[in-house]
Amino acid sequence: MFIGRTRELAALDRLYQSDRFEFAVIYGRRRVGKTTLINQFINDKKAIYFMGVESNAKQNLENFSRSILEMETGFKAETTFLSFQAALEMVFQLAGHQRLVLVIDEYPYVARASASLASTLQLLIDQYKETSKLMLILCGSSMSYMEDHVLAYKAPLYGRRTAQMKILPFDFEEVCRCFPGYSAEEQALVYGAVGGTPQYLLQIDDRLSVAENIKNTFLDPTSALFEEPENLLKQEVREPALYNAIISAIANGASRLSEISSKVGENTNVCAAYLKNLLGLGLVQKEIPYGDQASRKAVYAISDNLFRFWYRFVPQNSSIISRGAKELAFQRIEPYLSEYMGNVFEQICMQYLWKLLLAGRSPVFFSELGRWWGTDPREKKQTEIDIMGVQDKTTALFGECKWTNEKVDQGVLKTLVSRSQLFSYTEVHLFLFAKTGFTQGCREMAETLDHVSLISFTEMMELFREPQV
Repeated sequence: MFIGRTRELAALDRLYQSDRFEFAVIYGRRRVGKTTLINQFINDKKAIYFMGVESNAKQNLENFSRSILEMETGFKAETTFLSFQAALEMVFQLAGHQRLVLVIDEYPYVARASASLASTLQLLIDQYKETSKLMLILCGSSMSYMEDHVLAYKAPLYGRRTAQMKILPFDFEEVCRCFPGYSAEEQALVYGAVGGTPQYLLQIDDRLSVAENIKNTFLDPTSALFEEPENLLKQEVREPALYNAIISAIANGASRLSEISSKVGENTNVCAAYLKNLLGLGLVQKEIPYGDQASRKAVYAISDNLFRFWYRFVPQNSSIISRGAKELAFQRIEPYLSEYMGNVFEQICMQYLWKLLLAGRSPVFFSELGRWWGTDPREKKQTEIDIMGVQDKTTALFGECKWTNEKVDQGVLKTLVSRSQLFSYTEVHLFLFAKTGFTQGCREMAETLDHVSLISFTEMMELFREPQV
């Protein structure tokens, strides 16, 4: 069953319906579902689909020629065009009087093996774009290559594309739709452990409990996901050992560059270079306090939940796991799951606030959300705010997120009120999010204050489960 990607499919359909030359660039991390999206789009259309392989130009040209001739004749053919230019000329000619989609998937593999391919495409697009009905889609998993050699200003194809799509992992709402039989808490745990990458979500069997799925996917050496993070790094980087060490350091609490450097035993310049690559791969994100431009306060976090979960729990239990003791390994992990889910719950709460805004129900029309941390001058100590969003110089929202089995009491609300007063906004809206709910004292205090929203996880799920428009 195909789930999600409604906006992307709608955008591709709009391009297709134009009936003129269109050129879309689709890129995103491996396993994120780019090929599935494209196959869903071309399912009922006349299309040539060609996936590049990590080989030489000759092999890719043979495969490309076969794809063209199979589409045109309906039979497998061994004939090969003399060059990519000749093959592409044929495609443009075929699209002279009929709508035709050409997909070159894993374009970086083909372009690296054939240095002139980008220039050839540029030449033919310029020659045929006014008369052609071709819809060209270039797709790639190497985000740095796609950004530098297809989308960048100096790239030969710059200015030719009519659309681009960066395909991101599913958000929490889409993950919930994948597992309608799970409870809200189970859906959150799946999102926290596996993230939103479709290929990873396919490994989850919703006929089993989340605990059993964790044992079968993360704590079983024979599972498809057991070595996935390390294998993905080996495909993307040259020195996976140091990248492994850096991600492990972040997963286990090191967030500042100096802390990461100290944990891995390398100087900060080396770590900064490796972190830059991890940022480019979308595995790590760099954060600064909301509204602050000072990079010296920057911290790093793992942006993919599966990587974050794996590096947090698997390496430290690898000896137990390798002996087949997944039950024992899970017993060691289980006490820390609630703490681990704290950050995941913050992600879900931010997504809730975005849905509220897009539905026209947010009291604050923010343009972005983020965390804030800094010094409280009143107490002369560091403090932080889970969620902050600003509408203008006078209006802002502040949020606190609690993933605990106990009801949130008025002390947490008092702290949120106090922290919001570190800023000079005259209209402040407070959001307190709780997994389990709120004590009577907390509810009574909220009623005495202006602009306070107490939102339980159950209430949040009502919005996530509303039909998509």
